Amino acid sequence: MFPDFNTYSTPLLLLSLQGIIFTFLLFKRYYRNRNISDLFLALILLITCYHQTTYTIGFMGWYDTYKNTKINYYLVPLSLALAPLLYFYFVSITNPKKVFNKTSLLHFIPTTILIVISAIILIYDSNQIGFDETQNGYLIINFKWKFLDPLVALLSMFQMLIYLVLSFQLLYKYKDKINQYFSNTYKIELNWLRNFLFAYTISYTYNTVQIVVNETIVNLSWVQEWWYYLLSGLVIIYVGIKGFYTDLSQLRGIEIESFLDQEHKVVVQTNPVFKEPTELSKDIEETKHTIERYFESNKPFLEPDLTLVILANKLSISREELSETINKGFQLKFNDFINGYRIEEFKSKLQEGQHKQLSFIGIAYECGFNSKPTFNRAFKKMTKTSPSEYLKTLT
Repeated sequence: MFPDFNTYSTPLLLLSLQGIIFTFLLFKRYYRNRNISDLFLALILLITCYHQTTYTIGFMGWYDTYKNTKINYYLVPLSLALAPLLYFYFVSITNPKKVFNKTSLLHFIPTTILIVISAIILIYDSNQIGFDETQNGYLIINFKWKFLDPLVALLSMFQMLIYLVLSFQLLYKYKDKINQYFSNTYKIELNWLRNFLFAYTISYTYNTVQIVVNETIVNLSWVQEWWYYLLSGLVIIYVGIKGFYTDLSQLRGIEIESFLDQEHKVVVQTNPVFKEPTELSKDIEETKHTIERYFESNKPFLEPDLTLVILANKLSISREELSETINKGFQLKFNDFINGYRIEEFKSKLQEGQHKQLSFIGIAYECGFNSKPTFNRAFKKMTKTSPSEYLKTLT
């Protein structure tokens, strides 16, 4: 009898319901703040929850209780829409002004075609004699299950692979670019987005293996396929919670689209920290000296949340001028430029013997770093050694 709350149906139901709650919360926040990324994440969650329906109600006894149910006609697979939505979610964060236009709708043509075909199947079967007394009509059995579903599954596999690769490329390219803006990137390294991609990559891989096994080796039972839907349910919870509570406002609050479109030919020097460039323009030379004097007297690098925009405001120059001066005048990215001063400050404190009262990380925090991993990476990059090894050279 329906509903049957058992060990198979209950976990899927609870996980999906939680996903629906976070979908509603994301939709609500989108209408309040108009952050397009919330809309895309809500749609991703909604489709992922929607794909749980067949197995959730199946294990609850729906198909056994309602022998002539027509629900299979209305549960249209939307996996072809999920992949481009994942990609556009990343675009909505990294370049929100260019996230969606008329051309973007082309990504959803396969989904539109599938919906139209599903409507045709329903119309045709509903006009056949005995349709009211059966669960699945002629086209469902002889066309959809035999030909359409395998084709859609194959297309979804390749499509998801392509969009995941594009999303990973976009993520790592963006992480490299934001070093031009932020002095400490540990808190905003888009770890959530990376883990988000990993979650859907794991789910995709598991589903792909399951499809291959089912089509080429052995027909899997509902119980054997249940494990994928449990995994998908766990992905729903993770994406819902982390996606809703992860604050990306700092990234959204800085308009870096035009800046990221510019090509900056930067030669990054790590040792010595600042290498004297040649043939600088007079304006860059003057701005460079202004920056050096300001850093010597005010030490803005001690602020953990220092960004290109904040520093430009302090110096009363444009961010473009500041970026160009750092790139060409010091031959460094903004992140390396600021961390170079922090490392030199750290070295000075070691020479003063502060390591006798404070730990390395304690001193690093005083120098403007905001995390141990960020400090260790920066120190290794700038000095080619570890803090403890460097300390030995002072004794």
